[in-house]
Amino acid sequence: MPFSERLTGHLLFLPVRLSRLLPYRWRVPFAGWFVSRILAPLAGYSQRVRDNLALTFPELSKPEVERITRGVTDNAGRNMVELYSPEFAPRVRERMPITGPGLKVLQDARDEGRPGIIISAHIGSFNAARTGIAANGIESASFYRPMSNRPFNAHYAEAMERISQPVIEQSRQGLVQMVRHLRKGGVVSIMNDLNTHDGLPLEFFGHPALTSLSAAELALKYDAPLVPLWALRDPNGLDFRMTFEEPIPHSDPLTMTREFNRRLEAVVRENMDQWFWIHRRWKDGANAVGEMRAKELEALEAKLAENPKAPIS
Repeated sequence: MPFSERLTGHLLFLPVRLSRLLPYRWRVPFAGWFVSRILAPLAGYSQRVRDNLALTFPELSKPEVERITRGVTDNAGRNMVELYSPEFAPRVRERMPITGPGLKVLQDARDEGRPGIIISAHIGSFNAARTGIAANGIESASFYRPMSNRPFNAHYAEAMERISQPVIEQSRQGLVQMVRHLRKGGVVSIMNDLNTHDGLPLEFFGHPALTSLSAAELALKYDAPLVPLWALRDPNGLDFRMTFEEPIPHSDPLTMTREFNRRLEAVVRENMDQWFWIHRRWKDGANAVGEMRAKELEALEAKLAENPKAPIS
């Protein structure tokens, strides 16, 4: 490994090491303050939040937009430092209330040797959600996207695995691991709120957003309950509350994914400053890629209108 890569990795991880000099109750809000007041404005993340809000909620007042923008970037900073904080997972296990009917559905599936799929989004803290899942006796596989710097990625993977295992790298080999895990009756957690080029332009806050149907397709293929899960940050900024919603009824992948988008919209509307508005969620929904995928969507809708049980591919 080149010395320059090792040096870069150490420099990237240095702020994490320095942050541990602060007590946890100061460390987390400081990270939120630093990202929201300094890093996000300089990196263009704050403006990206404003642009996304202008697209989807043009009626919002400027003060409300600024409040949401500050909250979104503050939450991002807190999430970053929490992942690398040894105190995070024990605190979540001890203090986070867990509600909703979906938990028992997953536990029953586990006890019967059947697979399950948790579908969620970048809202609140998915690392808190992963902690809560594991604390309730559910071994859920989670995906992660490797960092380009190998030394820093080693720290990242170790932090992810410290919360729960297995952690699967997003790759072809990782896909094979995920399928094997499902076939053995395991649970897989999937984040389904990103712009994906293999997705279809489904409506999200009134605009087309490329959305993957994979989670619903897997749920149907392996007869697994598809359970939406949210772990939202409490007003004190340090604790969370987690809800396993009622499973999305099995029908067809398109209907099921649209239902997920509908439920996610409802949660975001109630917690506008906790969803990751920094993502380019609508980037390809209406451009040339989106137009091409829209034709595929029309063909799929026509196919399902003739035969609701028709296979997608």
